[in-house]
Amino acid sequence: MEDRKLTVRAVERALDILMCFTKDSELALTEISSQIGLHKSTVHRLMATLEEKGFVVRDSRTDKYRLGMKIWELSTHLSHSDDPAVLLLPAMESLRDRLGETVSLYLRDGAERIRIQAVQSNQAVRRVAQVGARLPLSVGASSKVLVAYASAADQEELLNAPDWPPSVDKELYRRQLGEIVEKGYAVSIEEREPGAAAVAVPVMDRSGRIAAALSMSGPVSRLSEETLTEYAPVLKEAAREMGLMIS
Repeated sequence: MEDRKLTVRAVERALDILMCFTKDSELALTEISSQIGLHKSTVHRLMATLEEKGFVVRDSRTDKYRLGMKIWELSTHLSHSDDPAVLLLPAMESLRDRLGETVSLYLRDGAERIRIQAVQSNQAVRRVAQVGARLPLSVGASSKVLVAYASAADQEELLNAPDWPPSVDKELYRRQLGEIVEKGYAVSIEEREPGAAAVAVPVMDRSGRIAAALSMSGPVSRLSEETLTEYAPVLKEAAREMGLMIS
């Protein structure tokens, strides 16, 4: 039994290491050790195994690690038949071409949202959205859309979690959720990122449950609250059509 526990713990630690690369493409041993809270010697042993199996590669010049080809090899065997990041890409590109701004697609994962797809604006001054980025659910138009259309129980669990930011007023947040459901979209201006503005809408499946959040974002110099509100119906129609694709 003890051996089994140790084996599971080792797997969990190895997976924690790989998850570090969702935020950074290259990491030093000390950075990985700090992020997952393990001693450098333990991380070094795990990294040696991951490197031997091809999941990470060490750059001898910088002594930093990056993901290896084995990750890519595994990803090629993923089924894309129901992957919204693949299915909705053409529609997102069409929306980007129509509105001229960056378009992103988010899924909720616990207390975070993940950007699973993004189509960058072609304009010189633009907001670059990194695919794979994890962001908190406490701020941002897409975050509030994902929470607004969640169950009441999920909302309360999130709001009452010990890691809920004390700087975000819970009652104001609750009122915003109600307004989002009433209007069908959310707007944020420099709420999470200085100089950036966004409008987001829910992508609902045929059963009426939220499947994702679709957003358009860009610099505040082009996207005033009035402009974002004008774009909202365009996003809502695009989201309605996307919902039919993934249901």
